[in-house]
Amino acid sequence: MSDADRRKWDQRYRDGAFNQQNPVTLLQQWLPRLPRGHALDVACGVGRNALLLADTGYRVDAIDISGEGLRRARSRADQLGLAVNWIEHDLEQPFDFAPDYDLVVVTWYVNLPLIGRLADCLAPGGCLLSEQHLLTTESVIGPQNPAFRVAPGALRNSLATLEILHDDESHRSTPDGERLASAQIVARRPG
Repeated sequence: MSDADRRKWDQRYRDGAFNQQNPVTLLQQWLPRLPRGHALDVACGVGRNALLLADTGYRVDAIDISGEGLRRARSRADQLGLAVNWIEHDLEQPFDFAPDYDLVVVTWYVNLPLIGRLADCLAPGGCLLSEQHLLTTESVIGPQNPAFRVAPGALRNSLATLEILHDDESHRSTPDGERLASAQIVARRPG
């Protein structure tokens, strides 16, 4: 990404895009089964997943390129009395992630090499949870540019060193009645 990308995302947040307060459904469903401790929310946007994690007792690092998205996330965390370590960083650039995360969450941000590297940041027994838009020929919501979607099997292949607990690629209706194609994975580092 670049400064232009940062400005684009800052403007999208200023314009009210991506204001969802609800955490990703996959995270809500799996949360009772995930290890507790230190968590990382990658491309956190306005912090909906990071706030859920902090509220349930995780020590959370949350990283995003957008200062505006992080400002909104920080404000919401302050309102809720939650502590999160908000990090502004371009994820296309190198970053020294902690090596001991119990949970890494990456949703709706396609960067398969990064997701593969994040597997190495898990503590033994730690889990990585990801949901991405799936490449499809059907008419679905989400980005139309195939660069922002994962090919069938690609998410699973990026985590070949982990034990797969959940792997689903499907088309389904959202609560708003729209069609969605997504790839979901929950994987655990052995140990």
